[in-house]
Amino acid sequence: MKDIKSLDLNLLKALEALLDERNVTRAAAKLGVTQPAMSGMLTRLRETFDDPLFVRSRHGMIPTPRAEALTAPVRQVICEISELIQPAIFDPASARLTYTIAATDYAFRAVAVPFIALLKQHAPQIRVSLVAIRDSSLQQQLERGEIDLALISPENSPPEMHARSLYEERYVCVVRETHPVVQQWPITPEQFCAMDHALGSYTGGGFYGVTDEALQPFGLQRQVTLSVQSFAVLPDILRASDMIAVLPSRLVKGIQGLAVLEPPIPIPGFTNSAVWHERTHRDSAHRWLRDLLFQICLRPCL
Repeated sequence: MKDIKSLDLNLLKALEALLDERNVTRAAAKLGVTQPAMSGMLTRLRETFDDPLFVRSRHGMIPTPRAEALTAPVRQVICEISELIQPAIFDPASARLTYTIAATDYAFRAVAVPFIALLKQHAPQIRVSLVAIRDSSLQQQLERGEIDLALISPENSPPEMHARSLYEERYVCVVRETHPVVQQWPITPEQFCAMDHALGSYTGGGFYGVTDEALQPFGLQRQVTLSVQSFAVLPDILRASDMIAVLPSRLVKGIQGLAVLEPPIPIPGFTNSAVWHERTHRDSAHRWLRDLLFQICLRPCL
């Protein structure tokens, strides 16, 4: 049995960098060491774990099953060691750090906008990076610390992540405030379907959504003539046209020039959640930032 005294903890940082980069040169650059030094650490890692850990291929270095099994424990150990040397007390007023949030443009308006406003009051020196969410690589981004928190629906949350439901969202019908239909509302489902509809498609290019699913039991089909991937542009389109859109209520809250109306048929809403990795779960700064975001989401959307 190997003795822990024989393990240089610096080798764990080297192993983490190699797992992230899958390339000796890039891993060396990440740690600020020379390529020969990194090659030497890889040799020592192979001796320590009695395994090649990485094998070469045309596409770079491929981790062995042993290396893959070490990924989560190594990152957890590094995270816990990092916490040991961090100051125990977090002072928001003087804190200097960068916090990265990934989300759709809808979630940025619904959550990030009020979050930033409140954050500036309590922690003006904390920097926040808002980035587009990438479902296919979200788990890897959280594991590597490329993002700190993601705003996403529960069904799309990566496994083995911490998660918390933020709020239940409902859908509303939205038109420009001077649209003739405002004076006629409420209208029948048939009249609703006869209108010119715009749709926000998260994946882009779609002309079918949750509203169309809700119309099916009634044997009705609406006319969708515009599909927009960016939810943020829809309010401007609606203000400049006679189109109607069914949108999440928080997306249009407080926007001037729009009328918000109750749908003529029941349309199921959805839950928005926050997810984060174990590596930041106990960190005092990250806990404070998450609690601030949760506080924002407890406020009712009128």
